[in-house]
Amino acid sequence: MKKKTKLAILDYGVGNLYSITRAVANFCDDFIITDDPEVVARVDRLILPGVGSFAAGMAGIRVRSLVDSIKQFVQTGRPILGICLGAQLLMTRGFEFGNFTGLDIIPGEVVKLSGVGKGVKIPHIGWGQIKPSSSGKKGVLAGVSSGAYVYFVHSFIMQPKRQEDALTTTIYGESRFCSAIRHENVCGLQFHPEKSGAVGMQIINNFIKQT
Repeated sequence: MKKKTKLAILDYGVGNLYSITRAVANFCDDFIITDDPEVVARVDRLILPGVGSFAAGMAGIRVRSLVDSIKQFVQTGRPILGICLGAQLLMTRGFEFGNFTGLDIIPGEVVKLSGVGKGVKIPHIGWGQIKPSSSGKKGVLAGVSSGAYVYFVHSFIMQPKRQEDALTTTIYGESRFCSAIRHENVCGLQFHPEKSGAVGMQIINNFIKQT
């Protein structure tokens, strides 16, 4: 049975809205795609999808006057989920083709994925395992086994300032990187749950059910 709730998928000009919309529709009848700050202020939970560069993502958020509304939403304690670029924008700064200010909701930086070893391709495209931290097996990861496979498409990674904000790690080649972050009501996933099969659907359903 689908859970009825009030959810917004944020359209800031760089998201792959079709895939996440289809995924959310499996579990939720009452959701909206919006770029309206007033709508953001009224919903129960918020998803920031995203594909593309850090600079373009922040530009899209700013031109739509969404920075303050996103930060105010976070301060109310309502659940917010960032996906791929949407997760990276939650950080303080991004260094993709320059030095850019992020939303600074979770302290940290977005830097190029490196140290993967000779012959290992970047961008990282394909399936990888996520290993939750000791506190990670609840919330959006409830029911998700350690070592579960999810789908990645990225060249940059999140480096949270606080170790406790690293929700999962993933190994790619010779590099171990933070693949998900969480602080209180805010969660960000470097991978794409909407493209990660049953595991990804579990994560999305968990977010929708989250109180």
